[in-house]
Amino acid sequence: MTSTIQTDTLVKRFRKVDALQGLTLNVPEGAVYALVGPNGAGKTTAIKILMNIIRATSGRAEVLGIDSSRLRGHLLAPIGYVSENQEMPEWMTVSALLNYLRPFYSTWDTNLEAELVKQFDLPPKRKLRHLSRGMKMKAALASSLAYHPKLIVLDEPFTGLDPLVRDELIQGLLARPRGNRNLRQPRRLSRRRQAPLRRRTHHTGEPLP
Repeated sequence: MTSTIQTDTLVKRFRKVDALQGLTLNVPEGAVYALVGPNGAGKTTAIKILMNIIRATSGRAEVLGIDSSRLRGHLLAPIGYVSENQEMPEWMTVSALLNYLRPFYSTWDTNLEAELVKQFDLPPKRKLRHLSRGMKMKAALASSLAYHPKLIVLDEPFTGLDPLVRDELIQGLLARPRGNRNLRQPRRLSRRRQAPLRRRTHHTGEPLP
């Protein structure tokens, strides 16, 4: 089976702190895969390495068959990434954000964009700075799904959200075609989950057997 994500003995150290110790995992194509563990276990660190936001101290990571340290520009186009601390242009309206992003993705689907805006009840003319955190996460997720990404990576975007909003976002994600592969770091998952979930548990930066 084709692998969407592969890591081999991935290590990340911040000075004397081992944030990630020897992470080896294999996420097969079509899987919904969760990294589960306590705060400080290295889950966000692993995701940032996969997205080439930070570099690993040692080890290797591949995303969609590409070394993660090479991910930039057009190589990021098949990936949808939403994080808990998503930075967004607060001065833009929802509509302006989507209009701005559209030209960057050759696979952008305007029909799907309209469907997501309606499904998430997004106010197109409202500026992002005036949206609640839940609505901002809806806008971020819509902008990351509208171009049919091959891989969706979520780093705790549902933390602190109202349970109804959280479940709405999760259902919107799981409603996408199964051709999309998902890696997530969940705080809590919907009880109405409709897709098989594979979990990997971490403790203090080291994977449990």
